[in-house]
Amino acid sequence: MPAYIARRLLQMVPVIIGSTFLIFVMVFALGDPVGGRCGQRPCPPAYVAKFRADNYLDRPILVQYGHYVGRLLHGDLGTSFSGASVAQDLLTRFPTTIKLALIAVLLEAVVGIVAGVLAGIRKGRFLDYLVTLSSLVVISIPVFVIGGLAQLVFGLRLGLFPVTATQGTIGQLILPGIVLGALSLAYVARLMRATLVENLGSDYVRTAKAKGLTPTRTVGVHTLRNSLIPVITFIGTDVGALMGGAVVTERIFNINGIGGYLYRGITLKDGTIVVGTVTCLVLVYLLVNLLVDVLYGVLDPRISND
Repeated sequence: MPAYIARRLLQMVPVIIGSTFLIFVMVFALGDPVGGRCGQRPCPPAYVAKFRADNYLDRPILVQYGHYVGRLLHGDLGTSFSGASVAQDLLTRFPTTIKLALIAVLLEAVVGIVAGVLAGIRKGRFLDYLVTLSSLVVISIPVFVIGGLAQLVFGLRLGLFPVTATQGTIGQLILPGIVLGALSLAYVARLMRATLVENLGSDYVRTAKAKGLTPTRTVGVHTLRNSLIPVITFIGTDVGALMGGAVVTERIFNINGIGGYLYRGITLKDGTIVVGTVTCLVLVYLLVNLLVDVLYGVLDPRISND
């Protein structure tokens, strides 16, 4: 297992370099990094020249990127238009977005897997049709519609949850977390059902039944373990999507998190905020995928020996 983890860490290095380079080029080299820094008016030529010199923007692109990576290794993500440190702004907002994403992941993992298992073992029955139909309904509704309806029904009408989450407490983030994870929950339930039904028809399951194993042991020990591998793959890749997709949810519930910060950087055309935020999201995404690879080795030891 240690060698397996070491190989995965080495494979992350070129991905980090390639992704951060593409982000840097798309935001700084292909756009105007000075645009928007002086509001609606054009910046003075002296300011533009000094800004480009200070940020190596008058140098070749590889030199610019090398300078950016050097600052990145020291935890420096640059300074926003307002003069604040992007790294410090992200540190204050990351806990809120992480809590929001964890609520969504727990929802999709627990409820989605349980619903998929129940639908799979009761294929063709009422519970199967209920899970399949309800998941299809959730998938067909946009997130902003689900968020608005959740605010109206559970916040204003029933008063079960607050309609905004400005302070970012767990209680305030439950409803936004449910909204954020609703779509992924539906996909996990459908994927879990499909893989479980497929594995239940496999030869090894029929052999286990022929040996007299109980249905609970057949499903819980043998079938479920193999069925979880594609589901864990989806959940692992979905963590990055949840944190990036939190832009809409955080705007709906007025959450002071990474999504709102990224939206602010885009609307203000602040390339430093955009590059720094997206770079951090890429790193989080890669670390989560490393965790998924480790779970692969736990669920199927043959994978860690490849």
